[in-house]
Amino acid sequence: MGTGTNFALYARNATSVELCLYDEPHDPKETARITLEERADEVWHVFLPDVRPSQLYGYRVHGPWEPAKGLRFNPAKVLLDPYARAVMGNVSWAPEMFAYPLDHPEKDLVRDDRDNAALIPKCVVVDPTFNWDNDRPPRHPLEETIIYETHVRGFSELWDELEPESRGKYAGLGSSAAIKYFKKMGITAVELLPVHVHIDDRHLLDRGLTNYWGYNSIAFFAPEATYSSWGTRGEQVAEFKQMVKNLHSAGIEVILDVVYNHTAEGNELGPTFSFRGIGNEDYYRLVADNPRYYFDYTGTGNTLNAPHPRVLQMIMDSLRYWVTEMHVDGFRFDLAAALARELHAVSRLSAFFDVIHQDPIISQVKLIAEPWDVGEGGDQVGNFPVLWCEWNGRYRDTTRRYWKGDAGQVNDFAYRLTGSSDLYQNTSKSPTASINFVTAHDGFTLRDLVSYDQKHNEANGENNADGESNNNSWNCGVEGKTDIEDILSLRARQQRNFLATLFLSQGVPMLCGGDEFGRTQLGNNNVYCQDNEISWYSWEKTKEQNELFEFTCKLIALRKQHPIFHRPKFFQGKAIKGDTKDISWMRPDGSEMAEATWNDPQTSSLGILLCGDDMGAKTFEGQTITDDTFYLCFNAQPDPIIFTLPGQTAVRWLLVLDTNRAEGFVDEQRELPRPSGAEFCLEARSCCLFKQVIGSDEEAKSRPSKAMG
Repeated sequence: MGTGTNFALYARNATSVELCLYDEPHDPKETARITLEERADEVWHVFLPDVRPSQLYGYRVHGPWEPAKGLRFNPAKVLLDPYARAVMGNVSWAPEMFAYPLDHPEKDLVRDDRDNAALIPKCVVVDPTFNWDNDRPPRHPLEETIIYETHVRGFSELWDELEPESRGKYAGLGSSAAIKYFKKMGITAVELLPVHVHIDDRHLLDRGLTNYWGYNSIAFFAPEATYSSWGTRGEQVAEFKQMVKNLHSAGIEVILDVVYNHTAEGNELGPTFSFRGIGNEDYYRLVADNPRYYFDYTGTGNTLNAPHPRVLQMIMDSLRYWVTEMHVDGFRFDLAAALARELHAVSRLSAFFDVIHQDPIISQVKLIAEPWDVGEGGDQVGNFPVLWCEWNGRYRDTTRRYWKGDAGQVNDFAYRLTGSSDLYQNTSKSPTASINFVTAHDGFTLRDLVSYDQKHNEANGENNADGESNNNSWNCGVEGKTDIEDILSLRARQQRNFLATLFLSQGVPMLCGGDEFGRTQLGNNNVYCQDNEISWYSWEKTKEQNELFEFTCKLIALRKQHPIFHRPKFFQGKAIKGDTKDISWMRPDGSEMAEATWNDPQTSSLGILLCGDDMGAKTFEGQTITDDTFYLCFNAQPDPIIFTLPGQTAVRWLLVLDTNRAEGFVDEQRELPRPSGAEFCLEARSCCLFKQVIGSDEEAKSRPSKAMG
C-alpha cells in the first residue's frame, strides 16, 4: 500500500479492543493507545497511516471475565497479535503474566487487574520486501529426497569455521560452510525444529534451563528472534529469508516442524500471552459441559480448536504465509492427529484435511505428519490420506528391535525395508508415504542408541522421570562410556548397520543431525531443555567419527545413484518381465524364503535380491527406469553365518559394502567378482551388499546347482 499499517484482530466476544504502541519491548507504558472503532465480520481493525516498520505493538481486549463459561477477557494484560510477523523481547516471568491472582483460593475464577505491559514481548510491524532474485523451490521428488533433521542453534553454535556472530543463527545454517557440508553428504532437505516464536517455560528458567526444542509456540507467523544475528526488530524475518534463499540456490529444500496442535498458554492455570485473552472460547477445545477446563490431546494442557473456522483459517493463513512469503518447501506437523480430530475422534474426513487438499498452494508442498497424539485413538500411523507422508514409528521400532537381536522381527523388518506396503499400499500411496527414521530429535542419538540401555536425563532436573523409557536400545555390553575395544568396535558396526538399513530402504530417509558422525547426548533422550553442549553439535571429530561421516556420505551417494533403492512404486514380488521377480527373499543357502522360515521367531538373517532390469516405473518423459541388480544380506544374530550367492553359473557378484569393516565400503577396483554359488561368511551383527556385474536378472534369480566354495 506504500505507507501506513493496517491492524486487525479477530475477537468475536470482545466488547472493545485497544491497540497499544511502544518504543521498546519492555516499556511499562505505551506511547499511544488507540481504540479500534471499526468492526467487520467479528474482526476489529484500524488503519494508521503514520505507522512504519519496526513499530512495536500489542493489544488489550475488553470483555466478560467468566471462566466458568470459557470467557477470559482481561484488559490489564497486553496481548500478542496471533498474526504478528515478528516478536521482540522475552517474557519476564512474574505473577502479572497470569490473568488471575496466583495466590487466590479461587484461582482462575478471579481476575487479576495488575498490568503486564513491562513483562510481555511486543509484536513488530515488519517490512515484507525482500530481494528474492530468481529464487525457485527445488521441488525434489519425494523418492529422491534425503531429509536432515536439525536445530538452528544446535547445528552451528560450536562451529568455529563460522564467524562468531552467525553461529547458532539462521545465517549459520544458510552459510557457505553449512551448504558445503550438506552438499557433501547429499542432503536435499533440511527439516528444522520449530522456528515459530516460542516461550521459555517458567519452571525451566527457574532450573537454569530453557525450552531448547521450541515446541511451545505462541506466534505462528513469526520466526524465533533468538536465532537472528541481524537484529530482532523485524530483521529476523529478512535473515530467515536469506537463509532459505541461500539453501535454495544449492538445491536444498527447507521443511519446518510446526506446532499447530497447542500453544504456550497451558491449561486453565497457565499464563495469558495471546489467544486466551482474545478468544479463549474459540481458539481452544474446551470441555463442553464445563468450559472452564481444556481438552488436552497434546500433553501440554491445551489443544488448539482446529475445527473452528477462524482457527482453521489462521492455521491455513500461517502455512500459506510461510510458503508464499518465506519460501519454505514443506511442513512436518507435530502431533498431527490432534489437528484431525473433529468432535473427539481423529477423522480422515476432517475439515483440516479438506482445506489443505483443496488449497492450491499448501497442497503442492511436502506435507509430513507425526501421525499420533496423546489422546484416545491417537495412534494413526498408516491412516493419513493421500498427499501426506508420515513419520513411520513402526520403521523406527522394528529396525531397532531387529538389530538389537530381538526374536521374531524378520517378517516386520522386511515390510519396513520395502516401504511399509502393509501400512500404505492399500490406501493408493507409494513407498514415499513412509518417512523412515531410526532416531530423531526426540530420543537417543544413534551413538547413544548403541551405548545405553537406559536413559540418563538427570541434567533435566526431573529425577530422570522424563523421556521415554522403552527405547529398544542396546549398550553392546557396557552402559555408556568405555575403553573396551571390542565393545567400541561393535558399537561402530551397529551404527553402520542402522545407517545402511536406513539408506537402502524404500521410502524417504530422514537422518537425525549429527548421527552422520556419531554425536552423543551422554545418554539423555529428552534434551528439550538443554540449550548447551549436551545438544549442540561438536565439530571436533575423532578418527572414528570422520570414518562414520565418510561412510554416511558414500551411503547416500549410493542410494542417489541407484533408483532401485528409492523406487516410486512398491515391489510386486512377482514377475514383471519374463519370469524374473522384482524382489526375491532368500535364505542364507540361496533358496527362497518359505512360509515356515518367515514364521520362525529364531530367523534373524535373510538375503534380498533386487532386480533392476525392469522396475515397473517410468521417468516423467516415459522412459523405463532400469538399474543394476543387487543382493543385500542381513545378519542380526550374535554369530557369523555362511551365505551362498544366488544365480546360475555365469553370474558374478561384486562386494560393494560390508558393515563389518571399519570403512564400510570396499575398494571396488581391488575387489574380485565372486561367482554364483560361492559361499561367504557374513559376520555377526552385520550386513553387506553385492552388485551383479555379469549375467542377467533371470540368471541371478536362479538358485545355483551346487555351492562352489
